Amino acid sequence: MTFSKEHMNRILMARHHNPFEFLGLHKTEGGIVIRAFLPEAEEAWVIKGEKTIKMQKLKTEGFFKALFKKETEAFPYQLKVKDYSGNIRIFHDPYSFPPVLTDFDLHLMGEGTHYKKYEKLGAHVMEVNGVKGVHFAVWAPNAKGVSVIGNFNGWDGRRHPMRIRGGSGIWELFIPDIGEGELYKFEIKSEKDVFIKSDPYGFYAEMRPKTASIVWDINKYQWGDKDWMENRKKKNWLKSPVAIYEVHLGSWMRNKDNSFLSYRELAHKLVDYVKKMGYTHIELLPIMEHPLDASWGYQTLGYFAVTSRFGTPEDFMYFVDHCHKNGIGVIVDWTPAHFPKDAHGLCFFDGTFLYEHEHPLKREHRDWGTHIFNYGRNEVANFLLTSALFWLEKYHIDGLRVDAVASMLYLDYSRAPGEWIPNIYGGNENLEAIAFLKRLNELCHQYHPGVLTIAEESTAWPMVSRPTYVGGLGFSLKWNMGWMHDTLLYFSKDPIHRKYHQNNLTFSLIYAFNENFILVLSHDEVVHGKRSLLDKMPGDLWQKFANLRLLYGYMYGHPGKKMLFMGGEFGQWWEWNFDSSLDWHLLQYEPHEKLQKYVQDLNKLYTSEPALFEVDFEPAGFEWIDFSDSDSSVISFIRKAENPEDFLVFVFNFTPVPRYNYRIGVPKNTTYKEIMNSDSEIYWGSNVGNAGWVTAEEIPFSHWPYSLSLTLPPLGMLVLKPQY
Repeated sequence: MTFSKEHMNRILMARHHNPFEFLGLHKTEGGIVIRAFLPEAEEAWVIKGEKTIKMQKLKTEGFFKALFKKETEAFPYQLKVKDYSGNIRIFHDPYSFPPVLTDFDLHLMGEGTHYKKYEKLGAHVMEVNGVKGVHFAVWAPNAKGVSVIGNFNGWDGRRHPMRIRGGSGIWELFIPDIGEGELYKFEIKSEKDVFIKSDPYGFYAEMRPKTASIVWDINKYQWGDKDWMENRKKKNWLKSPVAIYEVHLGSWMRNKDNSFLSYRELAHKLVDYVKKMGYTHIELLPIMEHPLDASWGYQTLGYFAVTSRFGTPEDFMYFVDHCHKNGIGVIVDWTPAHFPKDAHGLCFFDGTFLYEHEHPLKREHRDWGTHIFNYGRNEVANFLLTSALFWLEKYHIDGLRVDAVASMLYLDYSRAPGEWIPNIYGGNENLEAIAFLKRLNELCHQYHPGVLTIAEESTAWPMVSRPTYVGGLGFSLKWNMGWMHDTLLYFSKDPIHRKYHQNNLTFSLIYAFNENFILVLSHDEVVHGKRSLLDKMPGDLWQKFANLRLLYGYMYGHPGKKMLFMGGEFGQWWEWNFDSSLDWHLLQYEPHEKLQKYVQDLNKLYTSEPALFEVDFEPAGFEWIDFSDSDSSVISFIRKAENPEDFLVFVFNFTPVPRYNYRIGVPKNTTYKEIMNSDSEIYWGSNVGNAGWVTAEEIPFSHWPYSLSLTLPPLGMLVLKPQY
């Protein structure tokens, strides 16, 4: 087979590892030859300056060449094509441009230390040699050929084959004369098969069920949150109030026709609401691109693409910007634990198990029907690390909540004996995932001081929220799943039986300071038959609302940051449905409206009282008054600020029976103001309380020098503040 035939056949099969060897401009003994593959062309010409030279058709499939006998040096040119319909097009030849990626770029990406890889891989609008176009690059080390396909070339994999760069496994091509908004994918040829893949580094994608990536310049938005970003660097969130409103953007509120609100509409409606309610942060269920609405975003495919369901990348930037201008932080859920098997995604990307494990006992999360990332492969770990840093850098995100951390840490997670492979030491710890998580936290805090990294970790893995230099995983905060489970179990009991379960309430204080905890009442607790928070509560209508107020009061008094899923703040009756709006019409009814007011006032109390946030993670910030009165189902404790003279007294009555002349010990002989009573009539309570004030008596009680005689409201919480 001749030199030309071999190249032409490989191009026709879209299996050429370097089409630049044949296509484009080449010096020959006879001068300069320009070759092009133009299957749509009936005739073709080369335009060199003022001259137009007709090309010779080499093969009916569409190969053309032109010979410039007197030329010895390369020169700029364009191609002119007349197709079989008589249409004429003039364009620059993609195969006349040099490589864009440098050897240094390739070296850093190969060793896994290039933390802005999204600037190199994917699709980027740029100029090369003064010509505007789009540079494409993708990692597919085991492919036999890779092409860019899109609406600009009729989705024909023969038209724009890419070249592989040495041993890097990275294929690249600059395509001139196209720009933002073009639809594209990568056609990847293995030894036997063809895979049509969306761009792993794509910034934007078509609305599902379509799956093409969209060329997008994400550097256009003009941010207005400089003050917020500067202040964030100095912020110590561990000693600050953190009250998080957890939101699924697709179902918080919808239009009357059940269509989605846009990012910009949500920016105003949601931020105004969150600000009114007194929250400090919004946490978004995953807003990265995902194919299936029912996954709520947790089966992510576009690790660099904000979902197109609600608008463009700039629209989401506007949302974040507007949050910051209104003093609201933005946390996003991020899913490095697994990815779905959709054919256009990362699964079996280049005909091999590239992003996932090759061994079947390591590859799959059977519970979710998804694949597990191979954290031990440099390029895969770097892909995820780069994704995390991307959201902090390009979208000014204030925190990442890492989903399903437990499933990453344990090789035997949700697996029976014989269904998993031990690590090199014979244990069940996933050593590569542990190293990955530590590096993730180190990089996030190094490059973006002031951001929060939050672990959803449901086991007793030690030191999840401790620095890596002392052996921890390095997260800022950890969800307190144990508190959520035990507390909801307690509240589900009929009050007459609660005296037998008081340890469900008090046990959390044994481990409350082992980690930097967030107390969460999350979306997972109000789906799949678990019922809404309000509907979990026992009793009649009044008791359900009183119990829910009591639950929230206990949550806000307990050490730890706070998070509540949307709808819980006004008493959503039905389980959360991702496919429709929350039941905002309930706010026309008094108990729901007053519950919302209660949560608003809880946030106001929480964010204004240092005793509730300054010493969240040390025993010095908390002291029991009495946890032993299980017969009455009453507990009481003190929360303290850094100044121990600044404290609050919390008293809880978990039965519907008012308690009169109930005595508790206190440390100071002074008057105590009743600054909050969950049973107040303004919250739809029965208005049992202490008329706003109670004065200590010099009557020692338990181990305390002074005491208070209180009226405890039914299913009620009191918060008392000493008046000096």
